[in-house]
Amino acid sequence: METTQKYIEAHKERFLDELIELLKIPSVSADPSHKSDVLHAARSVKDHLIEAGVTSAKIFETEGHPIVYGHYELDPELPTVLVYGHYDVQPPDPVELWDSPPFEPQIRNTKIHPEGAVFARGACDDKGQLFMHIKAFESMARSRQIPCNIKFIFEGEEEVGSKNLETFCRDKKVMLASDVVLISDTAILSNEHPSITTGLRGLSYVEVEVTGPDRDLHSGVYGGAVANPINVLAKMIASLQDENQRITIPGFYDKVADLSDEEREAMNKAPYNEQKYMEELGIKDLMGEAGYTTLERTSIRPTLDVNGIWGGYTGEGAKTVLPSKAYAKISMRLVPDQDSEEITELFTRHFQDIAPDSVKVKVTPHHGGEPAVTPTDSTEYQAAAKAMQETFGKEPIPVRGGGSIPIVSLFEEVLGAKVVLMGFGLDSDDLHSPNEHYGLFNFYQGIRTIPFFYQYYAEARQEK
Repeated sequence: METTQKYIEAHKERFLDELIELLKIPSVSADPSHKSDVLHAARSVKDHLIEAGVTSAKIFETEGHPIVYGHYELDPELPTVLVYGHYDVQPPDPVELWDSPPFEPQIRNTKIHPEGAVFARGACDDKGQLFMHIKAFESMARSRQIPCNIKFIFEGEEEVGSKNLETFCRDKKVMLASDVVLISDTAILSNEHPSITTGLRGLSYVEVEVTGPDRDLHSGVYGGAVANPINVLAKMIASLQDENQRITIPGFYDKVADLSDEEREAMNKAPYNEQKYMEELGIKDLMGEAGYTTLERTSIRPTLDVNGIWGGYTGEGAKTVLPSKAYAKISMRLVPDQDSEEITELFTRHFQDIAPDSVKVKVTPHHGGEPAVTPTDSTEYQAAAKAMQETFGKEPIPVRGGGSIPIVSLFEEVLGAKVVLMGFGLDSDDLHSPNEHYGLFNFYQGIRTIPFFYQYYAEARQEK
């Protein structure tokens, strides 16, 4: 891979310039007003694949946002790697908290990224990491050092639950057939401590609506006699966790797989400084389920969080209104062996049961996904670990991730292929938050590492 690495070094500035252009496209999948922008991003990704040297690339329309597919076939007798990523991004709100416009990328130095980081929505999640794969492939193609067949599937709906990807995968099962799926949509522990994600939490995401009177009322005339939906909703949400931060929904923990003492001890050996962790977040104390460490709470334990809550008057000045309705969006991160549909049903039943007769409650499920765990003794994992050791100079640490990528379990079910989660971002890169960014070191390190994965994976398969 020496020729490939030289090509990367010679073209790294162009790679960054091209990424910046992609980051300028506001491909917010959750906002219908950005539908044309999502399509624009899809076309840009397709063009980059073609320019990189794929055999062919195509945009597939879905009932929602399009899917970009590309492939490079070297030899049908060689193994095939399927690369997955997503070009859609989270909404940038609240925009006023950004230090620079979210779709006007800027390079700035930070304490964690002294060599610089690109600040923009989607910089790390997932355009920057998706783009690493295109540029790694380009570098191998130009250097004539591609050791196996490679397919690419990049979607535009990951941030809204991959609504149409399951149908696409089942319909195009033969086209997507592969031996392993490679995904870079996760993080490493730090730039000094590389890691590979070996598990992800699942997700159940719902929206709740609480209705009191049939219209907004004057809070002076009716306050104290009629239920205030916001007050009721706040009490209902507060009751979903007890004083030990344990979720109170009946049956919620019934299928949670407990780790052994040895497994818990091993995962807590990962580098972690609690004081530094709090300082970076600007907080004075931590809160979570009693009896578990921070590393455990953010990976092997389920959670329930309110992602948004609103109702009544929120404009300038004062309006003494008793609102008719109150709303909240709630997400639950799940762990093996919880089932997202079952948890959604348990939540719905419980939330309706705890509502007082003075209000009506509606629960609307949005999207979900299943938890996943990948083995560390597989050929795929070992190839990724060897690749990271090549570029970082040290063996990566296997870690459980706290986020969710619903497509992981689907790939394993439909394609029968194991998934390797080889990401290069950092948890401190403010994914889903204002000032999202991606370190230039991480961007380039990903491009350098990915070709070694192909090399070591192809070699290992040939030895079998």
